[in-house]
Amino acid sequence: MFEFEVIHKSTEHRGRIGKLKTPHGELTTPVFMPVGTQATVKTMSPDQLQALGASIILSNTYHLYLRPGHELIREAGGLHAFMNWPGAILTDSGGFQVFSLSKLTKVTDEGVLFRSHIDGSPHLFTPEKVMEIEMALGADIAMAFDVCLPYPSTYEEAALAQVRTSRWAARCRARHDRPDQALFGIVQGVAFRDLREKSAQELVAMDFPGYAVGGLSVGEPKEIMYEVLDYTVPLLPEDKPRYLMGVGSPDALWEGVARGIDMFDCVLPTRIARNGTAMTSRGRVIIRDAKYARDFSPLDPACACPTCRQYTRAYLRHLFKAGEILGLILVTYHNLFFLARMMEQIRRSLIEGTYNQAKAEFFAAYYGKAPGEIS
Repeated sequence: MFEFEVIHKSTEHRGRIGKLKTPHGELTTPVFMPVGTQATVKTMSPDQLQALGASIILSNTYHLYLRPGHELIREAGGLHAFMNWPGAILTDSGGFQVFSLSKLTKVTDEGVLFRSHIDGSPHLFTPEKVMEIEMALGADIAMAFDVCLPYPSTYEEAALAQVRTSRWAARCRARHDRPDQALFGIVQGVAFRDLREKSAQELVAMDFPGYAVGGLSVGEPKEIMYEVLDYTVPLLPEDKPRYLMGVGSPDALWEGVARGIDMFDCVLPTRIARNGTAMTSRGRVIIRDAKYARDFSPLDPACACPTCRQYTRAYLRHLFKAGEILGLILVTYHNLFFLARMMEQIRRSLIEGTYNQAKAEFFAAYYGKAPGEIS
């Protein structure tokens, strides 16, 4: 039910094209996954996501456990039926949210005791409990429970988190028994090379169907993130998918692909859309700005999405200034469409052997800078 095949490798770097088969369809990597934290990609319907080309989305174990509850979702027939999404779904384990959202956590070798950010009620997440939740949700891909630390963290903190992440991964592997769901391990270790290497080696020995690099894009400079990828990705199996968690800026997607990453997710495109910021072929456009009040041109003349074909910058600005929900919908659709087409461009350039040239042209148009100048 779950297969991954590398069908093309770049001659310029570690980038590759893959085919990922899941119980809910086959998708081509590298791929960006829109984030549907609470069983919905904010302001988007499943039909809209399909229309813009999304093949896989991400939902969150922590949030769905707290509300509406994994047993209710199981009763509804699983997450796909509950949210009416026919494509593939990946659920993260909630590890990041446990540490970032809860006001009070206590971490032990057993698991994490935390208080809900909604009502303050106490809960215990163990690797076994997280597997029970993710199996009830029924996503195509589930993530092992890990310890995710902020940047910077001390070596001692990182070492303890890495040990626990490996031990918890083994417990997740032992508890997970849903045959139609793939379980991925997560490499941790902050920015300490020896810890990252140890984490990767221990997880690879457990023979997961796929691997994620976690604990990045948590405050570290991008050059450190890329350095971690440079020495971590080569340790992961060539014949299994590699997922960089929580990364979604255009520059990081191009850089991640060149380092051998197959899957990405991030709330960035949808979050900035709700604040009135659009990703365009010439860089970001803050549609709320006064200069667009009488601008009757498309949001992005080079874009073929419905937002750009049918509406003007002046109209979009009016929607945001008036507090109309349609503005959020239109710019969110555009941003996700933009990234979907950018990933198509990335895949095409890998096949054609023009990746470095395409990357340089994209950076010049979007950032006005060359690759390596973005911090």
